Amino acid sequence: MDYSDNDTNDYDELDNISYYSDYASVCEKEAVRSFASIFLPVVYGLCLVLGLTGNTLVVAVYVFSKRLRTLMDTFVVHLAIADLLLLLTLPFWAAAAVQGWELGEVLCKTVTALYTINFTCSMLLLACISVDRYLSLFSGLKDRILGQIFKKNHSSKLCLVVWTVSFCLGIPDMVLSAVKMLPDRKVCMPTYPSSMAIQARVSMEVLEVLLSFLVPLLVMLYCYTKVVQKLLGLPLEDRGKKWKTIRVLLAVVGVFVLTQLPYNFVKFCRVLDVIYTLISHCETSKAFDQAAQITESLALTHCCLNPVLYIFIGSSFRLHVLRIAKTIGQRRRLAQRAEEYAVENSLSSHSQNTSTFSI
Repeated sequence: MDYSDNDTNDYDELDNISYYSDYASVCEKEAVRSFASIFLPVVYGLCLVLGLTGNTLVVAVYVFSKRLRTLMDTFVVHLAIADLLLLLTLPFWAAAAVQGWELGEVLCKTVTALYTINFTCSMLLLACISVDRYLSLFSGLKDRILGQIFKKNHSSKLCLVVWTVSFCLGIPDMVLSAVKMLPDRKVCMPTYPSSMAIQARVSMEVLEVLLSFLVPLLVMLYCYTKVVQKLLGLPLEDRGKKWKTIRVLLAVVGVFVLTQLPYNFVKFCRVLDVIYTLISHCETSKAFDQAAQITESLALTHCCLNPVLYIFIGSSFRLHVLRIAKTIGQRRRLAQRAEEYAVENSLSSHSQNTSTFSI
């Protein structure tokens, strides 16, 4: 969690005297807090409803099918679980935007760590999915070596590695997060030792940008570019299927860039500001804080879009959905026929009883 974004830049509020020492008073950010108290609960509420619905459906489909048939299936299920856990932290941040953090330090550490772990895990799993799609079309020596790692029987190990890397990134949040009292409210924020405040904050921000955005983006661009090149080389009779697949891949990459690039650009600008103190005017700082809130909310919408995107990219998932829909339809028809048969028997029995009584 980018604390300065969700908590209306509380970390920077503590540094306002140094940032704005040329002014007669400290930069007042009440307008930023008012904006957050309305905007964040609304957006987080929508993300929670849509994201819980879509990702719960994904998990339910695979639970109903009782086994994961492909490596893609495994990645999609873990992606849905990571998104669900991430979405479950949003009510806490929405409440904090309205009234400050009133939930204690234990929840502060837990919710902050869960946010970072699952956000990072979600992005890394998207990279894994792109590698799996790439390997499904290529069979060269280098690709066969990589394919040995991306085997179905290695799926649990791969996911364990992704979760472990994400958990390691969440450890500093769990250790350093604390509840601090500002003049008008409590906030949940990282507390760095004064001797390493700048270095630690910059290191964490850079590491999050690398693992949550830059590495997944580069992997996706490489893999899907190779896949598109391969598809373009298919015979003309496969043109319809080929262009449909290409459109889906472009949508996957496009949605990732549109939702994640603005947020990570703001994070990178914040890193530069921490190092060089680039923002020296109060109004600029407030505008930057609101931009951070908006772009982080945009980044979170990816949790809602993942189920839709990977329903189209994962043929195995579509088969699961169709099989379940067919099973449910058959059960409904059987139940309807049984009900009709029972009604007919009841009416027949009633008619016979009436005749006997009349006689």
